[in-house]
Amino acid sequence: MLEVKNLCVEMGGFFLKDINFEVQDGEYFALLGPTGSGKTVLLDSIAGLKPLSSGQVIINGRDVTSLNLESRRIGFAFQDYALYRHLTVRDNISFGLMWRNKTRQEIEKAIDRVVELLGIEELLKKRPISLSGGESQKIGLARAVAIKPDLLLLDEPLSAVDPESKEFAERELKALHNRLKLTTIHVTHDFQEAMALGDHIAVMRGGQILQIGTPDQILHHPTSEPVARFLMARNIFEGEVQDSVFCVDGIKLAVITALQGRRHASIRPEDIWLSKEPQNSDGLNSLPGTITRIADRGSVIYVTVDATPEFTCLILPRSLEELALEEKQKVFVSFRASAVNVF
Repeated sequence: MLEVKNLCVEMGGFFLKDINFEVQDGEYFALLGPTGSGKTVLLDSIAGLKPLSSGQVIINGRDVTSLNLESRRIGFAFQDYALYRHLTVRDNISFGLMWRNKTRQEIEKAIDRVVELLGIEELLKKRPISLSGGESQKIGLARAVAIKPDLLLLDEPLSAVDPESKEFAERELKALHNRLKLTTIHVTHDFQEAMALGDHIAVMRGGQILQIGTPDQILHHPTSEPVARFLMARNIFEGEVQDSVFCVDGIKLAVITALQGRRHASIRPEDIWLSKEPQNSDGLNSLPGTITRIADRGSVIYVTVDATPEFTCLILPRSLEELALEEKQKVFVSFRASAVNVF
């Protein structure tokens, strides 16, 4: 178990501010945020690679704040791989084990274990210069796992994986975690990656954690506008809530909330559907509007409809063809009251 308490770090003009969170035993925890949000600085601080201005890092009940990386029993897979170019893959994997006073027999057993886990037998005699980015990251992961750490830290582990292979790589990481049950922190800027892997997700921005929750909570129930925007909610409005009605630009939307007063609301584009006729049902919002933009993204299409306010919905190419949609066309946008997140 990892506990981070009131952690603060100052680096030049950048600050981590009062970071507090816990990661349970065997949990896969994703740190999600844009470039420059402080994810890697936080990871380095947990590992002991960055000095703290204040706060504590506690691993399995042991305060490790003043200890170095090796003494913290942490496995760290770096974004830049940090492989030794003059050593073979096998020697790179064994390097961390040699610093832990292991016998040759123990080292060989540990190497054989991670080789079998990650399926990298054919890479052992190669040197890093001949490896692809994906292979290099896998070797960095193998070295981190080989020491049997109490905590595994992964800094953008899939950044060098091409889009075609990414889903397979995510499945490999998930399968590895399910086998080892290692408490893991995974840094990424890709929210789909975080959703696929994380048991819980912390969203960071500007050196602060804005929200922590399950993938469903983060995706469908953001608690602030920055989180909603980063997760591509696209439809974010400011209005007035009274008795489960959200009023924005003179339009009244049925919502499900106990909140009152001046609030924000977000609706994910995939939760909105289009039709040529109004949809009448309890708990359903259906508004007339005009298509102002159709953005084809290949596998999906974003359709913007001016219904005062403006809504963006996500449809499949088949739906575009079946509805014969085009710009300046009159349509209805519909979504359930439960799809409106009020915060």
